[in-house]
Amino acid sequence: MKAVTKITFFDENNEKFFGEGPARLMHAIEENGSLRAAAMSMGMAYTKALHLIKNAEAALGFALTTRSTGGKNGGGSQLTAEGKEWLQRYESYRDACKQANSRLYLEFFPQER
Repeated sequence: MKAVTKITFFDENNEKFFGEGPARLMHAIEENGSLRAAAMSMGMAYTKALHLIKNAEAALGFALTTRSTGGKNGGGSQLTAEGKEWLQRYESYRDACKQANSRLYLEFFPQER
């Protein structure tokens, strides 16, 4: 038996806008330099990836990525400074919640080690 902590953010309309999926997508954007390549690396449709990013940006009120269209040098995407900071804060908060959950689990279920 184990307890699992998942951190998901919801907007004022109780609509999910950020969690592990968008966080992984943001890391893939950093690694691949492209939203399309990031989506492909995750086995996700580009349109879904774009929707995830735009939905999170709308809820947060700032851009997570900068996108440039193709052309002579090709297009690409990268995280904005605010996007990088948000991702770092999300992951720090998520990790702190997981650590707290582990401590509480052992407190309430010591026999389940």
